[in-house]
Amino acid sequence: MTHRTDEQHQRRRDLADAAAGRSPARLLPWRAEDGKPCLLLSADPSGHLSRLADEMEAVQLAVGAEVLELTRTVLGNPDAPTSELRYLGVRLSECLTDALRVAESRGARLHGGDA
Repeated sequence: MTHRTDEQHQRRRDLADAAAGRSPARLLPWRAEDGKPCLLLSADPSGHLSRLADEMEAVQLAVGAEVLELTRTVLGNPDAPTSELRYLGVRLSECLTDALRVAESRGARLHGGDA
């Protein structure tokens, strides 16, 4: 059983509210300096910050695809150094974190969909 913090419970409530149309909150593809998620409350889904978030999501997903392709190449080399494999593991973890945040944000914005 996973124990969630109050912050995680609040984030889930905020996202559920946004998905249900009870608030126009959008999970942004970046975090605050303290590591907390950023939510955008805006009546204009095509505003400047929303467009910036869309562009950032596209970049994050493109970087993830590039890292995945590099990973496949390195994993195809049976003599790949451990340090290179470790580096790729760290990058893959970062890319997966970004991709999951994008998926969560987009899921929350779908009409009638689950976050």
